Amino acid sequence: MSIISLFGALEVGLIYGLVALGVLISFRILNFPDLTADGSFPLGGAVCAVSIIAGVNPWLATLFGTLAGAAAGFVTAWLHVSLKIMQLLASILVMIALYSVNLRIMGAPNLPLIWEPTVITPFINEDYSNQFWVKPLIILLFVIAGKLLLDLFFRSRTGLATRATGANIKMSQAQGINTNLTTYLGMMISNALIALGGSLYVQTQGGADISIGVGTIVIGLAAVIIGETFITSKKMFWITTAVILGALLYRLFIALALHSEPLQKIGVGAQDLNFITSTLVVIALVLPQIKGKFKKLRGRR
Repeated sequence: MSIISLFGALEVGLIYGLVALGVLISFRILNFPDLTADGSFPLGGAVCAVSIIAGVNPWLATLFGTLAGAAAGFVTAWLHVSLKIMQLLASILVMIALYSVNLRIMGAPNLPLIWEPTVITPFINEDYSNQFWVKPLIILLFVIAGKLLLDLFFRSRTGLATRATGANIKMSQAQGINTNLTTYLGMMISNALIALGGSLYVQTQGGADISIGVGTIVIGLAAVIIGETFITSKKMFWITTAVILGALLYRLFIALALHSEPLQKIGVGAQDLNFITSTLVVIALVLPQIKGKFKKLRGRR
């Protein structure tokens, strides 16, 4: 695998690190099975792309995309909290609706941004010689900022209340916590991070496409599971670090699989990406069980 391919894998892995942080909030912290991610990721990209094409500053356009994701998370939470629709079904309904919303926003299945300014543009040389390492670096700064702000939030009283809501909602209500509010807040932050990832994705990939959200939730879950397999901790700092690491490892595994000579010889290519993704998720799910069996064997010895 070439150095450019490696940096490309790091670039996409860091973007999905933001997605993984969002999935962590919904699935692990709030215990809310949320499939909105498949709609909020392209939503963030669509809003950001349309804003940039309209002449909006790329940084402001990125913020707009992030806020659009927060709005999607709010709607999912509203369907569950106010209309009492089952969590999974509420997220599916929003995900499906967002497909049409994204098409309406873009006005076409895809929008090119190749010649438009982005948040990366000011740091790229005129001959584009440094873009292969500048892009991952800029995205890394976004990821670090998002992670640190998330760590601070979950150390606050509101953040602790949000964690308590996911751990035991009835006990939280008995302690006087407004679980409806924490659900709204958690879902909005979750999808805002996912939409931020979508906003950065369209700017680094040169355009927005209606299909970029397909499989987003699977990738996010894979990153969370892989991260938890390698780093087991109950401290929020290490939990958020683990899921980001999981996203990076996931993309590196994918890149290695697609560029592996033995696999290429038997015909494995880009068309097998979804199959490789599913295989990695299965392995990630099985690894904790294998680790548990080894611990039991050591204990017996």
